[in-house]
Amino acid sequence: SKFVQIGVMVMVHGDDKGLMLPPKVASVQVIVIPVPYKDADTQGIFDACTATVEKLCEAGIRANSDFRDNYSPGWKYSHWEMKGVPLRIEIGPKDLANDQVRAVRRDNGAKIDLPRGSLVERVKELLEEVQESLFVAAKQRRDACIQIVKTWDEFVEALGQRKMILAPWCDEEEVEKDVKARTKGEMGAAKTLCSPLEQPEVPEGTLCFASGKPAKKWTYWGRSY
Repeated sequence: SKFVQIGVMVMVHGDDKGLMLPPKVASVQVIVIPVPYKDADTQGIFDACTATVEKLCEAGIRANSDFRDNYSPGWKYSHWEMKGVPLRIEIGPKDLANDQVRAVRRDNGAKIDLPRGSLVERVKELLEEVQESLFVAAKQRRDACIQIVKTWDEFVEALGQRKMILAPWCDEEEVEKDVKARTKGEMGAAKTLCSPLEQPEVPEGTLCFASGKPAKKWTYWGRSY
């Protein structure tokens, strides 16, 4: 279901600051925040923020601004980090003077000064980089948790280590029911998660880890917590 998918995304990409949303699914991809100082040209900064949002939105980027005057810029940074917005743009007096904006990535905190003349192109590039970075990091974490097993004893041992398991299976529903029954306990029973679209080779003579029947495919298994 969609709720399960959202839950998995939050668990995979979140950190101590809160959510971390991949740009492709974030409802707000870029948040623009004014950073005025005491003697700064506040109206000029606000106008630059508005123009930045308009320019990004015209290019199909989901951008918004935060002009609330009852919160400090630092509070706003934390607020939008917690919401998982992939890219923050700050505009202060120095940025106004240098005809630039400062971009801050949610995934790694990197700060990049962007010329306003090439703003759209650079923001698109940064969003693509954040998307790829989150994907690679999630894949590395997933791969580190996968254990390949071929026997029932190996399966039980990997299950006890909370691994996601890739095992040869006979693809019979009754066998999966049997696996669920044999692994049922306080931690939750094991079940099939999915089968890889790119199937590893199933050499002739490979047997199902659970039934001992000829294996038909490789399938991921794990506990249903």
